[in-house]
Amino acid sequence: MADTSNNHDAGNAPSDDEVLLDSSEAAEIVPDDPDHPMDSDNEGSQPDNDTQEEEIQLQNDSIAYFDHHADSIFCIANHPLHPATIATGGGDDTTYIFSADVPSPVLPRSYETNPSSARSSLSPIAKLTGHTDSVNALTYTLPHGDFVLTGGLDGFLRVHSTTTTSPTPYPLVASAQEVPEINFLSPCPHPTYPNAFALGASDGSIWIYTIDLILDPQNPLQVLQAYYLHTSSATAGAWTPDGKLLATVSEDGSFYVWDPFGEAAGAGITSSGSGQATVVGLTTADQRFAVEDGLFSVAVSPSGAFAAVGGAHGVIRIVGLPRFSASSSTTSTTTKNTKSSSTSTKSLKSGAGSSKKSAASDGGATGQQGGQILASLQVQSESIETLAFSPHHPLLAAGSVDGSICLFDTAHNFTLRRHIRKAAASASASASASSAAAAEGEGKGDEEEEAFAVVKVAFGTETEDEAWMLTSCGMDGVVRRWDCRGGGGGRSGTGAGAGAGQGQQQGLVKEWRGHRGEGEGGGVLGFVLMDGGKIVTAGDDGVSLVFA
Repeated sequence: MADTSNNHDAGNAPSDDEVLLDSSEAAEIVPDDPDHPMDSDNEGSQPDNDTQEEEIQLQNDSIAYFDHHADSIFCIANHPLHPATIATGGGDDTTYIFSADVPSPVLPRSYETNPSSARSSLSPIAKLTGHTDSVNALTYTLPHGDFVLTGGLDGFLRVHSTTTTSPTPYPLVASAQEVPEINFLSPCPHPTYPNAFALGASDGSIWIYTIDLILDPQNPLQVLQAYYLHTSSATAGAWTPDGKLLATVSEDGSFYVWDPFGEAAGAGITSSGSGQATVVGLTTADQRFAVEDGLFSVAVSPSGAFAAVGGAHGVIRIVGLPRFSASSSTTSTTTKNTKSSSTSTKSLKSGAGSSKKSAASDGGATGQQGGQILASLQVQSESIETLAFSPHHPLLAAGSVDGSICLFDTAHNFTLRRHIRKAAASASASASASSAAAAEGEGKGDEEEEAFAVVKVAFGTETEDEAWMLTSCGMDGVVRRWDCRGGGGGRSGTGAGAGAGQGQQQGLVKEWRGHRGEGEGGGVLGFVLMDGGKIVTAGDDGVSLVFA
């Protein structure tokens, strides 16, 4: 029998790579502690900036909030007679109605002795369901807000009565599905056609509807007109202040002004070659007008004298509109009584004095200017997402995906009056840049602010002073208000954060924060203005905030 002891010893012998230490040779035996943290490679040294924990500052300047949506809020509207009654539509296929009529605090919450963090959400007045895809468009009808309209990415248009409360509030009175997706809904202000509105669709079609529960209670939703000249998605639409004409733009780069009620045709004004009821028709075939990669926004001046269309690469075209009624120049775009824009005698530089209006000014267009390209502007570098005219002053505001806002003087050949380059920028980047600048003693830091798209701009409408104030929102999650009188004069208010010093030089009056923003799925996708300067937002984070 073979001896196996040598084989056994060989199998347990240490290898050349192993070193065995007898317990008697050890100076100290340290017992294992599984909870003891591992030693740092830089033991005894101070942690550098890369290893320090980042402290996140959360700021909420809102006085109330509504958080019943389960997804992003894509659209928002308020009642024309009761502005505190808010409707919001979102990615959860649902529309909510709630009241934002909450008192403004005397002091900010940070001044309270015992600030309470347990605020409750505003309660819904009604929950409107029935869509099978996101609610993408929303509006109340004019002039009295008798109906709230919802348009979805499912192609459905749903009409709810605001005046009927039996058996439930906001009952569904009509619906239709004529298009693949609804992109916008725009109420018509024409006094002869109450509860009329326009619909723009993803297939490029434009529809004009009216609602009449008294004339035909069984079928109150009636199609007045349907147009099919756009060859790609219809992106935006705006009525003239008198409601007689409708201007629409499309991703195909076309711009049409429609005559849905035949009043322009009755005055002998038509557009040749369209074959449909248009008074202006411009497409990319006209190289003077052509905007590569499409048009995305449109606004009509308070007098109805011209329209501004915004497109890709920061391009803006100003197009004259036909004038066939003297009364159209004094019709307000809102449902409330406002003074004519010609009453403004303040200059843009100082807010005082007088200014003469050119032929292309808000009040100087004639019937011969219909379809004429009055100006071609390109200051911003990316798509123009939003356009707005001041109701009392010769100002046009344009917000771009590049994060900037431009102000143009409509009384002086659309001269650029101000270019706010960081109108929607990262607060954290701004703070870092300011800190770096202070440390280096230079005018700016090494780190550039990250710009976010400006989603909406809107002027105040109540008084001439409010009409100088421009409110904006963007994908940085911040709402801002700008004083458009001159380059300076801005004053910081509650909520003014990092970079406010630079903003004040461009008229920044106030900032409101509360949405996440800055690429974190919390940008502000829209807002409405209420009496007293209050703002109600539509958040990509699924929350609607009320700011005062």
